[in-house]
Amino acid sequence: MPTLPLTERLRPKHLRDLVGNPRAKSELAAWAERWSSTEPPARRAAVLSGPAGVGKTSAAIALARDLGWTLVEMNASEARNESAIERIAGRASITHTLDPRSVGTGPARALILLDEADCLTGRLDAGAAPRREPPPLREYLRGRYGTVEALNAAYGLKPSAKPAPFADWEAVPKSPGHFAWARLPAARRDIEDWRSSQRTTDLSDRGGMAAIARLVRATRQPVVLTVNDEQVLTRYSTVFRTAVERVRFYPIRDAEMRAHLDAVARSEKIRLAPGALDTIVRRAQGDLRAALNDLDAVAPLEAGPLQLSVLGFRDRGSDFAAFTEEALSASRFYRSVEVQERLDAPPDDLLPWIEENLPHFAPDPGRRAAAFDVLAVAERFLGRARRARVWSQWSYASELLSGGVGLALRDRPAGRSAGAAFPRFLGEMGRSRSLRAVRDGILARVGERLHLSQAKSRELALPFLENLFRPVTGRRGAGAVREGARRVAQELALTPEEVAFLMDAPPDSAEVRRILEAPEPEPDTREPASEPERERPGPPGRRQRSLADFGG
Repeated sequence: MPTLPLTERLRPKHLRDLVGNPRAKSELAAWAERWSSTEPPARRAAVLSGPAGVGKTSAAIALARDLGWTLVEMNASEARNESAIERIAGRASITHTLDPRSVGTGPARALILLDEADCLTGRLDAGAAPRREPPPLREYLRGRYGTVEALNAAYGLKPSAKPAPFADWEAVPKSPGHFAWARLPAARRDIEDWRSSQRTTDLSDRGGMAAIARLVRATRQPVVLTVNDEQVLTRYSTVFRTAVERVRFYPIRDAEMRAHLDAVARSEKIRLAPGALDTIVRRAQGDLRAALNDLDAVAPLEAGPLQLSVLGFRDRGSDFAAFTEEALSASRFYRSVEVQERLDAPPDDLLPWIEENLPHFAPDPGRRAAAFDVLAVAERFLGRARRARVWSQWSYASELLSGGVGLALRDRPAGRSAGAAFPRFLGEMGRSRSLRAVRDGILARVGERLHLSQAKSRELALPFLENLFRPVTGRRGAGAVREGARRVAQELALTPEEVAFLMDAPPDSAEVRRILEAPEPEPDTREPASEPERERPGPPGRRQRSLADFGG
């Protein structure tokens, strides 16, 4: 049996065993204590935010074990759309667990854990694409039995009995129909398996964020959400700003990580080369899971240079911020090989860093303009490399982005008075990731409905939809416009996130609900007739004429 990795074998069983973040552990335990009473507390959910590998998921699992709570977990590998969350987490949130274990005299609870909740995009992703058309029953049975003789033997079909056996595969129908052989027990099992293969599973996360917001408001059981960036939730709805307990986890300190890794190495009898432990700590940069994975990778190797070659010697000074600050402050030329070794990344990733920080490091406007000229040449090389796939152009771009720009800025090295800032463009792209995913989901359905490409849908259909869904309260024809928007939302099966994107409103706002809810029938204010009106007779001697008399 293969040995489990260190990250699984050494997962903390109790909250007190978690490495680092003492304040976060105490805040999480205090929030859980408020669930000891019969009624739920004011803040029914806790959002654990922080970078990867600092113990957010492990803390939630350990908390459930400490308090004897049943754990209901939904991670990022599962379908987390509206129906899945309502079926699993929603059901657990309104019922008490049947597990008799509990702590003290408080009621037994079920901890609902939604891992990586900020990864929900509200759209149909690649993993949720429609599956291929299932094969006909004939091909399904051919793949299961191989030969017609084996199929006849499995169904008990004999030449002297009825139903008669199949002569060849062409005699096997493409669908079960109402044939006599389809009623045999073995055939019914195969037909049920074949029909099950036709059913598709919705692996999208459409409506998942709206379902989580409703879950946080109405749950009767504790809910824990783990996120890397809590702004994804707080931008979505006010419920994630005011109605949740926000617990922040920080990267593990080097001293705490080193002590923990040293204890693990001794308990697991892992021999390390001198300096290997410090290298693992520097590479991890506060990510304990990454550090344990590195320790697991070098464990089978002999203690010596081979371990260090596997780990490498990259440290904090080799990241983009430090290299950008050094390249823009030093008056020296960098070879492309040195840039590659320092960053281990393509020059496309370095370009936004240099472009963002170049104006702040320029001593005067003339040097700034000269440096931007060099930067433009470097970007031209990158464009040629991407278009023609001639990656040798990367070496020229790397040297120009680093040494070329630095030499254009100054003749002699300067003190590093200013630190390199993260590119605003990349930050905005990261913060708008969920909004762009919602927009792309709308464009995909519009393009499929109108037979347009995504570019044409963005150019033609998206502005029309934004104008249609724009609130028109108090204006003439507001009811007709709202009714038109409601019909379009039903036709395209828009989610609350997508309607909110078009309306530029919060997804849980009243405007969005009015669009998605069916309109109430208007009351009939007409007075009912007491009795039907009788037809008045015409003058004597004249017949009452009808429209038929005027027909051709």
